[in-house]
Amino acid sequence: MPAPDPYTHPHAFLEHLYRAAVQRALPLHNTARFLPPPPRGRTVVLGAGKAAGAMVHAVEALWPPDAPLSGLAVTRYGHTPPRPVGLTQRVEIVEAAHPVPDAAGLDAARRILALAQGLTADDLVLCLISGGGSALLTLPAEGLTLEDKQRVNRQLLESGANIAEMNCVRKHLSRIKGGRLAAACAPAKVVTLTISDVPGDDPSIIASGPTVPDATTCADAVAVLQRYGIEVPGAIMSLLERGALETPKPGDAMFGGHEVHLIATPRQSLDAAALAARAAGLDAHILSDEMEGESREVGKVHAALARAVARRGEPFRNPCVILSGGETTVTVRKQPAGTPRGRGGRAAEFCLGLAQALQGEPGIWGLAADTDGIDGSEDNAGACVGPETLARARSLGMKIDHYLDRNDSYGYFRLLDDLVITGPTHTNVNDFRAILIL
Repeated sequence: MPAPDPYTHPHAFLEHLYRAAVQRALPLHNTARFLPPPPRGRTVVLGAGKAAGAMVHAVEALWPPDAPLSGLAVTRYGHTPPRPVGLTQRVEIVEAAHPVPDAAGLDAARRILALAQGLTADDLVLCLISGGGSALLTLPAEGLTLEDKQRVNRQLLESGANIAEMNCVRKHLSRIKGGRLAAACAPAKVVTLTISDVPGDDPSIIASGPTVPDATTCADAVAVLQRYGIEVPGAIMSLLERGALETPKPGDAMFGGHEVHLIATPRQSLDAAALAARAAGLDAHILSDEMEGESREVGKVHAALARAVARRGEPFRNPCVILSGGETTVTVRKQPAGTPRGRGGRAAEFCLGLAQALQGEPGIWGLAADTDGIDGSEDNAGACVGPETLARARSLGMKIDHYLDRNDSYGYFRLLDDLVITGPTHTNVNDFRAILIL
């Protein structure tokens, strides 16, 4: 499909770049060259994440029809893609809650751990791991309840902790994350195919690394909990402080012979968007695929850069597109009792910060969206901003500071009809941000 004209349809053009980024990360386009040959014994597929359903379909389509294949994968509610016509189901797909785990995720994790038992050295385990697996694959450490894990997850999500910090805690409070699933698969060979949704593409952080060694420690987890004031039961804190919940470490012999392959990454998707922008005659510049920080503040930084380009042609000449990825965070502000809770995710809050800082600067449009199609826990992928955003909001009596104070980015852009709504995309390479300067 040809790109919309950026000069006459800037928001549609930015959505075109987003779709190019998502398309590059779809599992079916990226799996074949990483699949190992069938083993002498069984092949068991174990999967978790927002892309798990699409990853299973890719493996089923590519695996030899006469070779044994079975297993189980868990994905987010509503994220199982339609089964391609003629594709025989050989791996079960179940759904559970994200970003806060539920009983369905607990049951799926128990079943996945059970499937890892009793394998032989002739067997192969294909682990299909993507972002979201930390919540979907929940199996609390001994002494923790599901309710404890849910409470800790909510506190982590609202604390402003980055993904590495959150997953450090999650790994040490789990019986399946942080390499423990790989330990359960012994002596079978484990081949992990993963789609990265984390800055730096570290497999031990993606979905809390269930099949790879973990370099973080119980002491690191304690430090995160204390840094953000997150409460865990006293008995669990004592176990952490004694190092009794330690994870398998790099160099452990149990990981010998295992393979890990990144089949899709944020940088690849940003490259695809840049290619689409250049095909439309615009220069494209990728700032980074590893950006972190408070969403609204990252939005302000992007605004300052875009203004410099628009006004002075520095550091890039306009017209151009500026792209970035990574995983920002949102620290949820405490509200007075009785104040309605704001809604929104990090992509839309980035757009609030961007719009506030741009102050209607002519010739600049922006879009931020999560590549899984869901911004936090809402039904939108993100939002878009243009020179008229603030003026339109003021005409409706909307003050952007009020919405920022309440972390209500969803409410702000819903009233402006500027939400980006795509539905689940069946992949996940995290944040996508594009600024168009004309």
